[in-house]
Formats: sequence, C-alpha cells, structure tokens
Amino acid sequence: MRTAVVVGAGIGGLAAAGALARSGWQVTLLERADRVRPGRTALVLWPNGIRALRALGLGDGLDAIGTPLAETGVRRPDGHWLVQPRPVAPHRAPVVVHREDLHDALIAGLGDRLDIRTGVQVDDVRTGETERPAVTAGRQVFPADLVIAADGTDSAVRARLAPESAVVSSGCTAWRAVIPWFRAPKSMAGRVGGETLGAGYRFVAASLGERGSSGASSRGGVYWVATAAGAPRPEPPATQLALLRRWYAGWPEPISDLLAATEPDDLVQQEVRELRPLPRSYAFAAGPGGVVLLGDAAHAMPHHLGQGACLAFEDAATLAAAVRDAAPGLALRRAIEGYDRERRPRAATMVRQTRRMSAVLQTRGRLALRARDAALGQITPRLLGNAASTAAQWRPPA
Repeated sequence: MRTAVVVGAGIGGLAAAGALARSGWQVTLLERADRVRPGRTALVLWPNGIRALRALGLGDGLDAIGTPLAETGVRRPDGHWLVQPRPVAPHRAPVVVHREDLHDALIAGLGDRLDIRTGVQVDDVRTGETERPAVTAGRQVFPADLVIAADGTDSAVRARLAPESAVVSSGCTAWRAVIPWFRAPKSMAGRVGGETLGAGYRFVAASLGERGSSGASSRGGVYWVATAAGAPRPEPPATQLALLRRWYAGWPEPISDLLAATEPDDLVQQEVRELRPLPRSYAFAAGPGGVVLLGDAAHAMPHHLGQGACLAFEDAATLAAAVRDAAPGLALRRAIEGYDRERRPRAATMVRQTRRMSAVLQTRGRLALRARDAALGQITPRLLGNAASTAAQWRPPA
C-alpha cells in the first residue's frame, strides 16, 4: 500500500490528506498543536479555489456555507469613489466562508485511511537517495513513500530543503474579526461589502449569509479585515481595538459601526509575511518518492488578492491528480517532478501580482497619495482584472 505523511493540519494539509486517503493511500497527518483547530474568522474563495475544492470532491455543500461577495468598489476615507462598484460575472464571483464551516467540510472528507497525530513538532526531514523520505520529531521518525510539507509559512521542512527561501515581513499587519448578526448594526439588513483605501490603511468588509436567514451555517455575520502599515501591536486586544477605532475614525460607513460592534475577543491579529525568494523547487526526490511543498510552506504571500487558501487548494488538487496512479519508484518520482513543473510558475505569477498590489496599498506621503488616487481608477481595475483573470483561468489537471 502506498503511504504518505502530511505535515500540518491547516486547510491545505487537510485537503491534501483527504484527497490521498480517499484514493487509496494510507496517510499519517501530523499536527504540532494539541488538537486540530479551525481558524476563528473567515476567508474569501475565488473561482480557482472553488474549482479546486470541487476537483478534490469537496464541492458538495459549498453553496450552503458560502456567501457570494457583494458588488464592491474602492473608496477613499472621505467616501469618494476611486473605483465605482461594478457587477462581477458569475463565473468570477468569489464567495466568503467561515473557517469553521470550511474546516468541518474538510474534516468530513478525510476518509478512513488516515491517522491523525497531534502534538508532533516536526524538526527535520530525510531525503536520501536509497531510503524512504521521512520527517523526524525528536526521536520519532515518520517514513513514507511521499511526504507533503503543509506546515505553513514557518515550515521546518522547507527550512531544511530550501534554505534560500526566507520569511520576511511584508511591512504591514492585519486584524480580522467576524461580528455575529445579533451584534451587527441593525442598518445592515442585507449583504454588505466593500473596500476603503487610505494612506497605509485598508478596510474590507463582507457578509457571511444574511441577517435572519436559515442557512446551513449558524456562523453568519459580517467579516472584516483591517490592514495597517507597520509591525504587530504588542498591546492587549482591548488596546488594539481602541487603536483601530482611532485609526479608522471618520471613515465611511459601515466601518465605524463594525468596529463599535467588535469586542476584543473577536480580534485576530496577524503580521503579514511572505517568502523571498520563492523556493527553487517544490519537489525533492528521495528513495521511492520524495517530499513536496504545499500551501504557505511553498508560496506564503500577502493577503491582498485573497489567493493564499485558493493556491493551497490548487496545490492539493494538482498533487492528487499527479500521484493518483503513481506507484512508488520511478513513476512516483516523475509524478512529483510534474507537480513541481505545474505549480512553481503558477505560484510565481500570483506572487508577482500580489506584490504589485501591495505596492499600491502601501503608498504613503501626500504627493505619492495624490498620484495614486489620480491613477487608481485606471490602475486598480486593470491590476485586479489581471489577477482575477489569472485566477479564473486555472483548471484542475485532467
């Protein structure tokens, strides 16, 4: 029987582990935490991410937990429209999902041929030519035909195999929260959404379901993300929330109402980081198979285009297709080489577009802001349009 070890039980690791287990692999899933936990906020799935989930056999029920993103434009903090709202073609419309709902769907799709081990901190990887690849955790050794490193931005496996790729700050910090409908402002009766862009500050909001709806998820509300230039704040959540309310004071509605409805325990702060440069390879042959990098372990990037989770699902779908019929040995080694050829150019393209957007978002200084705002009506639709087109063009491997 073919065996695989997946390091990391985030959404990418869960998707890859489930796909392999359902196709006949015996999978061991290693998680450093004491249990497999979902995130507390939400995320946006663009058409490529949705397509990848369907290719993985996880599309059933997505309509019940996903909320199509409302038509949005881009405003300045004074409320002036930089980019007028415009309709989105149905095949390009993203959806917003609560991470707990998505986590439940991924857990339900794991299958029976899977062993989950928590509290395992992987610290090294073995990739000899004549022995099976393996990861180690202290004195524990986990060998397999295939090792999948899905252990996130701070991947211990990538650090050993691709030391040229360093984790660096993107120069900003993000705060996320989901405000349940019972605390959301009463004026938000339907779906809300939109983006507001200031000098080093950005605020995005989107609905999860509709107030009073009887959908499958009980986790509805309003999801918001605030991004600010600078390092993470060391203060307690209550102080961070007070800072956010001050920074975004006077910005157009519903921003102030959302922050007023937010409680300190809702906040999730995260430093925005990325890999520079990207690893030279996402596949490392060893013995009868090898090691592959997946998700943020392969291509961590800023969240500005919302492609992190989507690319992780693309990775999982591409890998599952590549190794579906590959027996350990030459066939499996060639399969993971094919995965590398497919994924590296794709990831590099999305990272390049994300960095362009990052430069636009972090513009500061009066003259630079005036130039940006004057050009944003042309720059942002083109940049977002190119990114959306690139994302929408992806199709699962046959």
